[in-house]
Amino acid sequence: MDTIPNGLDEVRQPEKTKHLLDMFQRIMVHYALWFSEVRNRMGVEKAMEILNDATRRSFAIQMKRFVTAFGGDMQETLPAELLGMPENRMDELMKNTAVNWLANDGVWFQAVEFSSSMKEAKACNDAAWQYFSPFEATAIKGLLGLSENPGLDGLKKALNFRLYACINTQSFVEEGSNSFVFQMNECRVQVARKRKNLDDYPCKSGGMIEYTTFARTIDGRIRTECVGCPPDQHPKEWYCAWRFSI
Repeated sequence: MDTIPNGLDEVRQPEKTKHLLDMFQRIMVHYALWFSEVRNRMGVEKAMEILNDATRRSFAIQMKRFVTAFGGDMQETLPAELLGMPENRMDELMKNTAVNWLANDGVWFQAVEFSSSMKEAKACNDAAWQYFSPFEATAIKGLLGLSENPGLDGLKKALNFRLYACINTQSFVEEGSNSFVFQMNECRVQVARKRKNLDDYPCKSGGMIEYTTFARTIDGRIRTECVGCPPDQHPKEWYCAWRFSI
């Protein structure tokens, strides 16, 4: 017990660094718990409205403190260092951020799978997408300034701003003014499994939740149909495909 420090003033730099990084995790978890509780008490729509307001204010407060701590400057509400970053470096940073998001998703899946079962991990994954997909759609809708019902053109634009769009290869097949097919031509998860000679991960149940809720959040009139998604058989050109129509 004598080796346990009484406070941060007794902690050396390596341990203090670990403590700082742990503080970031606590902030993220606390933030998510706030949103979860508001959603449970007030419903998804109201929770998203409150989240947008809280995020706007929180971002301004936190960015100013972080940038100042690192000796940087702010240009209005954004870090000057990021605004001045070369475009290729910004693209690489965005890609790495998206890859980290996907890796985090996989870490959670395996943590549940190894402590319980594949079935339980898949159930948790599908349930998580039920909340994350409309959240991401709402965030993108606000980022792009899309109208309340932007139609299929708005959905196409939104699909190109998902986290997945930074790391996967995707395309659109036009079917006229009332529908189009979205194809995931290269999926980082499935390509990795193929490289290891593993079968496709059966993601259809999660995909139905993911794409249906995303499209409906962008425009409530849009209908979603699965053209094909593992464990379905699929051509070499794509891993999954989804038809969106009004």
